[in-house]
Amino acid sequence: MAKLSDVAARAGVSVSAVSRVLSGDPAARLSEATRKRVRKAALEVGYQPNFAGRALKLARTDVIALVVPDVTNALFTELTRGVEDEAVARGCVMLLARSEDMQPGGTMFDRLLGEGRVDGIVLQPRDGADPAALADALGERSPVVTIHQILPGASSVVVPDALAARQATEHLIALGHERIGFAGGLASSPTARRRADGYREALRAAGLREDPGLMAWRGYQESDGRAAAAELLARREAPSAVVVANVNAAVGVLAQARAQGLDVPALLSVVAIHDAWTAEHTWPPLTCVRMPLYELGRTAVDALANAVLGGPVEHRSVDSPAPTLIERSSTAPPRR
Repeated sequence: MAKLSDVAARAGVSVSAVSRVLSGDPAARLSEATRKRVRKAALEVGYQPNFAGRALKLARTDVIALVVPDVTNALFTELTRGVEDEAVARGCVMLLARSEDMQPGGTMFDRLLGEGRVDGIVLQPRDGADPAALADALGERSPVVTIHQILPGASSVVVPDALAARQATEHLIALGHERIGFAGGLASSPTARRRADGYREALRAAGLREDPGLMAWRGYQESDGRAAAAELLARREAPSAVVVANVNAAVGVLAQARAQGLDVPALLSVVAIHDAWTAEHTWPPLTCVRMPLYELGRTAVDALANAVLGGPVEHRSVDSPAPTLIERSSTAPPRR
């Protein structure tokens, strides 16, 4: 692990100068050029700062916050573990928070940052949140790193959504399905749109016709999956398979198929994006595309550390490990 002395050697200044720059000491008589050189050197040698480094020493908290829309969502388990592991490795503790008031614009969100209660925030915006409103609420109050959504003025980390959806669709195509539905999130969700792009790419590559009538935009909850399945299965030519943009919604798709007397996978194949422990315990167990959510959490904290150092806004994609198809029992060749 890099030390202050490594940063000092790289920047060509004293250790004490590095310490004063990275601790945010306003009394340090150093030029802005020197401060920039020190921050740049810290990034280059991989120095892992205390998250309060950009605040005054007396304001140090050694706490970061992970803000998610729903702490009961099984998908956030691996994300949370990744954020906490990376935070602990950097000498910090993690605060887990949810509720509308903890989203940008909420009173508690403003207090967390404005009153220095945490040194930075990793934020998962709620599904369907307006990007412009989020960006306006965040303003320039970094350090905040968003996950799954790119906002102007804030660093972000995403996963390869389009690739995952393409893999899911290609799996169904390889089984022989031609009429494949897509149960997405809300149409306003950037994540849902990226996954829809991957679905369309796979259809085009296979020479299959894109049918907008086979796309249902409902959301990521179990109830949304039920509604999406009901919409798709009501078509005159119903799909023989469905790509579901979220494993929680896929549970609802299975429930709706069962309610309509459709056997899965004999009459309807279902594959979900994301994997969670719940997918192994549905009936039938869900075929899923596993995403690097643990690595997403660790990378988000690393990006937050760079923001603390005064580094530039950056947008990262966690491409390793790559999305992986986990075949279970919810997909099969179509009946002829």
